Amino acid sequence: MRVLFAGTPEFAVPALRALAGNDLVEAVLTAPDRPAGRGKRLTPSAVAQEAAALELPVLKPERLNATAREAVARVEPDLLVCVAYGRIFGPRFLALFPCGGINLHPSLLPKYRGPAPIPAAILAGEQQTGLSVQYLARQMDAGDIILQKTIDLDGSETTGSLSEYCASEGASLVVDAVQAIERGTVRAVQQNHAEASYCHLLNSSDAWIDWSDSAEHIHRQIRAYTPWPGARTVFGDSWVRVHEATVLSHVDREPAAGSAPSGSVVGVDSASGILVQTGDGLLGLQRLQLAARKPLSWKDFLNGVDMPVGTVFRTQEN
Repeated sequence: MRVLFAGTPEFAVPALRALAGNDLVEAVLTAPDRPAGRGKRLTPSAVAQEAAALELPVLKPERLNATAREAVARVEPDLLVCVAYGRIFGPRFLALFPCGGINLHPSLLPKYRGPAPIPAAILAGEQQTGLSVQYLARQMDAGDIILQKTIDLDGSETTGSLSEYCASEGASLVVDAVQAIERGTVRAVQQNHAEASYCHLLNSSDAWIDWSDSAEHIHRQIRAYTPWPGARTVFGDSWVRVHEATVLSHVDREPAAGSAPSGSVVGVDSASGILVQTGDGLLGLQRLQLAARKPLSWKDFLNGVDMPVGTVFRTQEN
């Protein structure tokens, strides 16, 4: 089985490494080098760097046009394996692969089709998510399912930590799928398209906290948007990013909760941090970052700023 692996970010690296370890990868398709860092130097993608370390041929076309298809055809691949490549494959491109193409998607399809299923699952407060290996289809994430794996969530996950876990677990699932295709033992299952749900690509405007939301919702937002775009609020003339927080239980919130406006600092607690009134309940801010500063524990943060009871955090729009 001759595999062309298509992927770009760090999330795809474990799958590439696992496939290469089983001598299944003939070449790698990834995004072109992009400016990165303060100096904006052209930098290869994480997948390109891993492919170079594995001494695999790398293709970096700007577009999947006729020239790119000719380069892929010279590899003579049997199967396309996609993990977060970042582009849609057209029918002429997929026709280059006698065994078709497969994709690793970090959700239990048909739930959360689209580009950001991990933060979507956290933001929705799901108790379970998972991984799906599916055949590539013309409609995004709508192909028949080859393999799935369920992942239980405990409510502490961030997008960063869950992405790392999904990348690791997904690598072995991709290898299993490729080997099943090679053996001819795949029994793919059609998705129930009527049950499909969708998620959108994250952008910087998602970062702003609306303190009229519940403490539980804001807590999920903080975790879903870590590491990017980061949950933020306005403090004085600057912004503050909230890296970690905790929802106070009903018992804990009674002494401090009252008629304070949403976003108001109502006190501090040695275990929970800076207590903030939300639209429903109290949120304890435990790790914060003032603009252009480094992240700090709430105690160290308060050592450097004046934040008396009654201070009000604001959303971007206020």
